[in-house]
Amino acid sequence: MPTGNKGGFKDHFSGHAGDYARYRPRYPDHFFDSLAEHSPGQQQAWDVGCGNGQLAAGLSRHFERVYATDASAEQVAAAPAMDGVTFAVEPAEHCSLPDDSADLVTVGQALHWFDHPAFFAEAGRVLRPGGLFVAVSYALCRISPAVDAEIEVLYRDVLGPYWPPERALVESGYAGMAHPFTPVTLPAMDMRLRWSLADLVHYLNTWSAAQRHEKATGKNAIEMVLKRLEAVWGEPNQTREVVWPLNTLSGRKTRHA
Repeated sequence: MPTGNKGGFKDHFSGHAGDYARYRPRYPDHFFDSLAEHSPGQQQAWDVGCGNGQLAAGLSRHFERVYATDASAEQVAAAPAMDGVTFAVEPAEHCSLPDDSADLVTVGQALHWFDHPAFFAEAGRVLRPGGLFVAVSYALCRISPAVDAEIEVLYRDVLGPYWPPERALVESGYAGMAHPFTPVTLPAMDMRLRWSLADLVHYLNTWSAAQRHEKATGKNAIEMVLKRLEAVWGEPNQTREVVWPLNTLSGRKTRHA
């Protein structure tokens, strides 16, 4: 199984940072409530691999200061200004925050891209004793059996060869990944949205494998399966509930971490 990126920053998203900001799902309010409840304080959070600020926005409602970093300047540039949030272009393995300064370190749908030993060492340095580490991920959404089956065909049969190897870590929910923190179990939760078919298509086009497929073949993979999606969706303007179960890898820094 992949162990993370040891050869430098792998940039799969900068080329469509604007679409990523518009069409990626948002984490629910109760997820941020849980992070604040389990953190030892609410002074400082470090959001790593922040992208356009999907996690940072929610954290800013609970923490006095949020330091949000990403190795992609394009992703950071697409993030809106947020009160209490400082954005910076920095790799996950090297943060400007001082030692023992963060109550919480979060990673949203990005841990699989990092050099894990180097990143966990840096997270341990930045977290204060008792501080909370949480990496959250989500794999395929669930809509209805018929729609889910067509998305599965797209995901595995059409785009399978174009997924980077790190995707296996997302599929497993980071299960079994070694880290230096004392494990913490957070409540199970998911993301839920109501989307039209157009919303779903925009989201599918943000998949890194879809971008790699189009670059390699000159063809848009989602357009290749669109008629099948239309047939099982029904009226395209009708909205359906879209559900992503969230997986979390969580732990607390001990004094010896």
